[in-house]
Amino acid sequence: MSVAPAPIQVVFVLLARSLVLDWAGPAEALRIANQQLRAAGKPERFAIRFASPRPESVTSVGVALSGLAPLPTVWSGPAWVVLVGLPGDAIAVDSDETRELLHWLRGQRFERDRLELVTICAGAVLAAHAGQLAGRRATTHHHHLDELARIEPRCDVVGNRVFVLDPPLYSSAGVTTGIDLVLHRIGETCGEALAAQVAQTMVVPLRRGPHDPELSPFLAYRNHLHAALHRVQDAVSERPQADWSVPRMADVAHTSPRHLTRLFVEHAGVAPLAYLRRLRLASAQLALASGANVTQAAELSGFGSDTQLRRAWHQFGLPGSPSAST
Repeated sequence: MSVAPAPIQVVFVLLARSLVLDWAGPAEALRIANQQLRAAGKPERFAIRFASPRPESVTSVGVALSGLAPLPTVWSGPAWVVLVGLPGDAIAVDSDETRELLHWLRGQRFERDRLELVTICAGAVLAAHAGQLAGRRATTHHHHLDELARIEPRCDVVGNRVFVLDPPLYSSAGVTTGIDLVLHRIGETCGEALAAQVAQTMVVPLRRGPHDPELSPFLAYRNHLHAALHRVQDAVSERPQADWSVPRMADVAHTSPRHLTRLFVEHAGVAPLAYLRRLRLASAQLALASGANVTQAAELSGFGSDTQLRRAWHQFGLPGSPSAST
């Protein structure tokens, strides 16, 4: 009997006047992910906490917060520390509260899959003041890019990006891009199908900067509000290896095959069977990256044969060949 992995402690560290959207949106994404997991009969994966040097604080919009936990001194399992932004053209670090936070932050040893650092907006500037960005690649809000580079010259500051991944550091450009980053992390942790469901529930279009990697097929084609089509996409993305056909997809949508095809093309910009092949191809790529051979990857992802996998590989312009990816 398999043992469920320990929940990831996600600690949002708040200072006075912390930007509400920087932490409320990502926290809601994690809450919805837990909700979706419970609905599927699975254990929650995220234990959300809010910590601060002070038990009470006031947000950027004036809402008072109380009952904030103290800054953690012991980590009992995998954890993410989330640093968020503050209003202003520059981040002041001369208050007692901020100095206490920076002292605590300097004492944290960040390691991949153990204790990871997530920065949203000018949270990266706070991390830089604590010496946690030396030798790292990171981004921040465009108003703070020069400030970040000045504070930590050893950081490779990347502009014009939604988010940047340099484990154990994960940084985002700010405000709503924190949601994009957390959706990506949900996909890494719980699967991209769940991340897509969370994005759909939040009615959040999945964005990327001009130099970001192409969105996974599990996350692409979802920037629409058609509930029946989302229902089909949820079902197909959860089990792409199943014996799907357009009529079977239409049954999930409670519509005709012809109408479903029109919905896919109009709202998702792709035909239903092409969407299915993209998901199966992404599943095959994951299987190959995990050590499966081409035959095993084809079977696990729902392709009828190695030949069908190779044909889809070239149809969608992937470099090389499946066998070269093992």
